[in-house]
Amino acid sequence: MIDVQHLTKNYAGGIPAVQDVSFSVAPGEIVGFLGPNGAGKSTTMRILAGYLSPSGGQVMVNGLDVTRKNIEVRQSLGYLPETCPLYTEMRVREYLNYRADLKGLSRRHRSAGVERAMEQCGLLDVQKRLISQLSKGFRQRVGIADALVHNPPLLILDEPTIGLDPNQIMQVRKLISELSSSHTLLISSHILSEIEATCSRVIVMGKGKILESATLAELGERWSAGVEIYIEVKAALADVERVFREFPEVKSLDLQQTEAWTCGSLLFHSGEHREQVFECVRKEEWPLRELHAKRQSLEDTFIKLTTGEGKA
Repeated sequence: MIDVQHLTKNYAGGIPAVQDVSFSVAPGEIVGFLGPNGAGKSTTMRILAGYLSPSGGQVMVNGLDVTRKNIEVRQSLGYLPETCPLYTEMRVREYLNYRADLKGLSRRHRSAGVERAMEQCGLLDVQKRLISQLSKGFRQRVGIADALVHNPPLLILDEPTIGLDPNQIMQVRKLISELSSSHTLLISSHILSEIEATCSRVIVMGKGKILESATLAELGERWSAGVEIYIEVKAALADVERVFREFPEVKSLDLQQTEAWTCGSLLFHSGEHREQVFECVRKEEWPLRELHAKRQSLEDTFIKLTTGEGKA
């Protein structure tokens, strides 16, 4: 659905925004597009959407060259920019009809497309209201409905949950999940929990370059400092440290004592050690309150990637 090869974009004065970027997105994928501010994400998304021209390289969307087939590419995708430009003096249905008309839909297809997009985005109850009277969450839905109105196979969403409250974020997340059954999605967001909840693969950019492109599981394996197990046992801190410092494969301990309980993490180089840790606790006859494996979050991985920390 997306094939980018050696993409370069320089702004005025030769300032590089994107440098030799290559990646692909297969039909039906939901891919998170991550990176700190200034990484080149929005520039890349604008090039994909046909709003900016590349300085070099090739960008293909749905088998079409963005530079040579710009209009056809725009018909193949729906784009929600970070700041969605809505005509707030228009009513919801009026605005979507206008946008469908601009996108070249016939009268019959326009009506069906607007109805479908409003239903998908939960806008039927507010279709007659002025956009200026809508909450931030509903305005974001109008922007997504705009991207959907011509039923494109690809959706590019730049910060779709920015500025929303937790309830609104949950609603947009549910909408994205529903859209994934019939659309390919490329989603940029600084809310990493949203990417973890909705995407199966991520592309991480930094300083205009691709730093990583992998599934969430692969990222965790590549950038994890090791296998971490959290425990809470009723025992003296010194006793727990003494026992586990001699434990096979242990890399480090991060433990503390609160009253009679010692809690914290055991970090192992690799492998699955929960059963051995449990047997050790049982052998020592320590009351056990909690024992579980801790997975490295996407946020931890993101920080390592974008701050230049090396692999453990």
